[in-house]
Amino acid sequence: MNVQPDLQSSLLCDDVRQERNGKFILIGLFDAVASPNFPLRYPRLCTVNRWCSGQGEFKQTTKVLKPDRETVLLQGKTIPVRLNDEFATATNVELFLNVEFTEPGTYWIEIYLEDRLRLSYPLRVAQVQQNQQPPQMG
Repeated sequence: MNVQPDLQSSLLCDDVRQERNGKFILIGLFDAVASPNFPLRYPRLCTVNRWCSGQGEFKQTTKVLKPDRETVLLQGKTIPVRLNDEFATATNVELFLNVEFTEPGTYWIEIYLEDRLRLSYPLRVAQVQQNQQPPQMG
């Protein structure tokens, strides 16, 4: 029996570690990046997606769209989401290396389950002067 899960959370960070007890440690949570120069090559971008309240096996895909919200900058691998019962959770971590942002603007992170868009959220990529403070990151 398949029951579509809910996407409990999706976060961007620089790195993820997993303790022996299974808990995840997220390092460098962010929703914005800044650079004085473009193209900007961002060394490590991790997505952490937590699924819950479902049952069965599903396929997750992550995309990063350019500011036009149509052009795909990156598409991740298809990752299985396995939930044995409605109380189970599944945490998927995907790592993208050397992501090249060609221009400043608002890029979009999209999370799909079974080819259906489940969540879309912005990643602000800003250009700053050499001595200017970067935008506040949340």
